[in-house]
Amino acid sequence: MKFSGNIDELAYPFIFEESPLCDFEILTDELCTLVGLALTNIDNSEIKASLESLQPKVFHLNGSIRGKNGIFEQDIQDLTHEYHHFRAIVEDDAKRFVLPRGTGPVITLHQCRSLSKKVVRQLVLVEKFGKKVPETLPRFANLLVNYFFALTRVLNQEMGIEEPEYNSINYPNKR
Repeated sequence: MKFSGNIDELAYPFIFEESPLCDFEILTDELCTLVGLALTNIDNSEIKASLESLQPKVFHLNGSIRGKNGIFEQDIQDLTHEYHHFRAIVEDDAKRFVLPRGTGPVITLHQCRSLSKKVVRQLVLVEKFGKKVPETLPRFANLLVNYFFALTRVLNQEMGIEEPEYNSINYPNKR
């Protein structure tokens, strides 16, 4: 496939390329959109402020694969701080994983968590394709997974929504 020449029929300049870079950019665009959706439905001012600060960084992540790297060590440290802060709020933090439940923004944040894993996997493909991936990108994207999980736990706790711990029958319990 190739561009028809009509700019109205072009969704994105790299949409027809065969490399995984475009797929990474589409995934991070979707992630940024889902963060925006969650933001519009969250009342907790602390979580809202955290997500408002994070959202442009997701677009920095997006542009870092083709353009200049926009995710820095300080971004990782800031997100780590936010993650640990929200995780400390969760009263039953001994649960390793819970069944994804909740309403509205919690489910959106679970989607962000899951999509962040896809972003990491896409970075693996980008590097396999031969593009050098700055080491801050997979670190930041992996951290996003844990950060979003912590936010879901805090919001469900605030709303009194029970989160049953998920215990896999597929893997031995490591506790």
